Amino acid sequence: MSAPSGAGKTSLIKALMEQDERVEVSVSHTTRPQRPGEAEGVNYFFISTEVFHEMREAGAFFESAEVFGHLYGTSLAQLESRLSDGADVILEIDWQGAQQVRKLLPDSAWLFILPPSLDALKARLHARGQDEEDTIDIRMRAARDEMSHWDEADYLIINDEFETALEALQALVRSLRLRTGQQQSALQDLIEDLLA
Repeated sequence: MSAPSGAGKTSLIKALMEQDERVEVSVSHTTRPQRPGEAEGVNYFFISTEVFHEMREAGAFFESAEVFGHLYGTSLAQLESRLSDGADVILEIDWQGAQQVRKLLPDSAWLFILPPSLDALKARLHARGQDEEDTIDIRMRAARDEMSHWDEADYLIINDEFETALEALQALVRSLRLRTGQQQSALQDLIEDLLA
């Protein structure tokens, strides 16, 4: 899932996970400083730039990107473990990471979340109370670049009314579970019996 800062992707994922125990979000590694209220291993794994580079060189990341001057990466081992346990794993990543995932895992689904307007996006960034005005201005400029990649995604949700956006996300997850590739392993015995 990709979106500009403030579009609501984290809130949507949190609400989805509260209602659907099969859905998990991958916890990324990052070099950015830990913010107040964030927990190690829950929001991110906070590591040094040196450790990040060592992990990337060792092939520990499924995807990685630089965003706002900080490095982010999805642990390959963690992702493989969660998928093998049958979880539906959401990667909360920017367009750079999503492009990498698309190449490595072509049957993955890329969802893009857009705000209803630039004014709404700016208001949400202010309402979060996490950033100074100059940081919000930087995020708004970066948002245009991020949003310019919306048409590379497979699915698009406009997060205007939160409950409506959440319902669309729930419907998407349900429909992705019905793909034949997803059903094949779960229903292998039934399919063999039906075709015998």
